[in-house]
Amino acid sequence: MAPSPRLLSCLAFCVSALTIASAGCSRQPVDAAAQTSSAGGGRIRTYYIAADEVVWDFAPTNQNQATGKAFEGDALFFAMPGPMSLGHVFKKTLYREYTDETFKTLKPRTDAWAHLGMIGPVVRAEVGDTIHIVFKNNGHHPFTLHPHGVFYKKDSEGAEYNDGTGNKQGVPPGGTHVYDWPVPERAGPAHGEGSSIVWMYHSHIEEEKDVNSGLVGPLLVTAKGQANPDGSPKDVDREIVAGFLEVDENLSWHIEENIASYAPKGSKIKKTDNFADPVYVANLKETINGFFYGHTPGFTMRKGERVRWYLFATTNFEIHSPHWHGNTVVARHMRTDVAPLLPMDMVVADMVPDNAGTWLFHCHTGPHLRAGMISKYTVTEGAATTAAAPH
Repeated sequence: MAPSPRLLSCLAFCVSALTIASAGCSRQPVDAAAQTSSAGGGRIRTYYIAADEVVWDFAPTNQNQATGKAFEGDALFFAMPGPMSLGHVFKKTLYREYTDETFKTLKPRTDAWAHLGMIGPVVRAEVGDTIHIVFKNNGHHPFTLHPHGVFYKKDSEGAEYNDGTGNKQGVPPGGTHVYDWPVPERAGPAHGEGSSIVWMYHSHIEEEKDVNSGLVGPLLVTAKGQANPDGSPKDVDREIVAGFLEVDENLSWHIEENIASYAPKGSKIKKTDNFADPVYVANLKETINGFFYGHTPGFTMRKGERVRWYLFATTNFEIHSPHWHGNTVVARHMRTDVAPLLPMDMVVADMVPDNAGTWLFHCHTGPHLRAGMISKYTVTEGAATTAAAPH
């Protein structure tokens, strides 16, 4: 079925408005590859990350988990294969973490980080550390890792443009590259902020195509002297990363392959760059960590825990308004239950939940909400953990 004219108009309005405006325990194990010192006197934290081609499902249960019913109405248009929509299964290229430089064994994610979904592994450091990433490109196009916030030299910038050096930044298919990112004071929390902040990393060769293909991940930095051995903040019990990702499959490197693989017989789906075309709109996926209509798993915490939410948006025409039902947060020096996000914006929101239950967590921008940018989080009655406890 076609979406309502009102929904198409609202989505078009969001684009126009932004164009005008822009004129358990959540900690990761200590990395066994971490060395004891860097140029800044901190640790060298080593990660092995690859760009891998995978088949991704935005709605693994094939139902609307926000309503507990079958997809219907606008949700049916966005989520299920039809005359204009490819549905909820797509080929993607994602960042995935491996155990060592052989890139043979994926590093498993713990239950506490299952909510990351399609976004890349958490890369983290304490101010004074150096992040050392060995990157392998298992895809079919040149890709990179470009970080926000941290220090880098040209050979670790991961972005290709006319900078006068003549250097090629793209890592070719099958190639590897080492990125070194020192983490100075200016990459950590500013005066008045909490003990940790969120940055991002993403591929930056053809940025729109790279990011919409799935190549984006979180980079967390903790203030000097306030980190556990794994880099997590001592004064936080539970960390959650929530990427409000408008995934534009029309701009993915894989759009033609996805049409060939997933378009229903007799459909009118074609590659298009016309935002007013219902085919284009149907293949915009409004997600939280790559899941829509209530499928994001693992947003769990205990009543009374100190919970830190790291929020970010990506690179499309995106105006998001993350909203928590049932509890409040402190974000940008105010108490609220809604935190605005602009394109590539990054926000930290601290919560001490006092209201147990399962609650909605969604984007309050109407067209995004109707297109599936909705999930749930659960607060249990169990006793809060202690941030400084051994782990």
